[in-house]
Amino acid sequence: MQGHYADGVTPEFEALVEKAPYGLSERLSPLVRRVLARNPSAFTFTGTGTYIVGNGTVAIIDPGPSDPAHLDAVAAAVAGETVSHLVITHTHMDHSPAALPLRVRLGAAIAGCAPLMLRDDGPRADAGFDPDYAPDRVLTDGEAVSGPGWTLRAVHTPGHTSNHLCFALEEEAALFSGDHVMGWSTTVVAPPDGDMAAYMASLKLLLDRPDRRYYPTHGAPVEEPQRFVRGLIAHRRQRETQILGHLAEGPKAIPPMVETMYASVDRRLWPAAGRSVLAHLIDLEARGRVVRKGELWAAA
Repeated sequence: MQGHYADGVTPEFEALVEKAPYGLSERLSPLVRRVLARNPSAFTFTGTGTYIVGNGTVAIIDPGPSDPAHLDAVAAAVAGETVSHLVITHTHMDHSPAALPLRVRLGAAIAGCAPLMLRDDGPRADAGFDPDYAPDRVLTDGEAVSGPGWTLRAVHTPGHTSNHLCFALEEEAALFSGDHVMGWSTTVVAPPDGDMAAYMASLKLLLDRPDRRYYPTHGAPVEEPQRFVRGLIAHRRQRETQILGHLAEGPKAIPPMVETMYASVDRRLWPAAGRSVLAHLIDLEARGRVVRKGELWAAA
């Protein structure tokens, strides 16, 4: 699995972007289509995957950035159909801003996660929050929206953000996993809103579900999803072990740990990588494994 903090722009990544089917409607299953937004980056991979669920009367999941070309492509993909819902997993700027203009254009209701506004001046490795998100209906865990032949049921999966929802497509035993599980990398868990304990609990929750395929907003569909999730959990436990190994040598600040743990990563991304280390440390502190001493952290 590729790490989240990519080593800058590589020829391989540029080749993927060059081949990406931007603006096209791709059929992924009898009930699922995808339109890819042209917003590639180190945290969106080749771009935001906007999903269309159903036929005739449809829902659009994570409409993406408010980019005119993407708005036109999504509208073209549902031409002649009725859009009943614009469904939002969470309110980062690469997921929800297109909801308002598409609501006006298509007459659909916005449903999904609760609004979230957060002052966060730290170094981010992902997009900020959408200040204009205004849902017509906030869905809580277990609530659903539906149309002819399809049902999308909310699964509360906090961790990446506190308001993050996945959506289960019951008719195909599939899960739209937003950024909780991505098809190309591990997700960002950045305090103060990102919570490592909540993220790990949400991953474990997915292990008990019967989903046979995940549709992440970034990256390809995930087959054998329970096996994939076990890999994500193992990756986080490995990072935790690395941190505890550093602290076994004596108290340390976050930057020198990042320098070692992310030695192969573009230095420009180290401050953001430090947020992930901080999320682990906060979790370990709550479990009594480490203690904070000013700017330093030490084994308990």
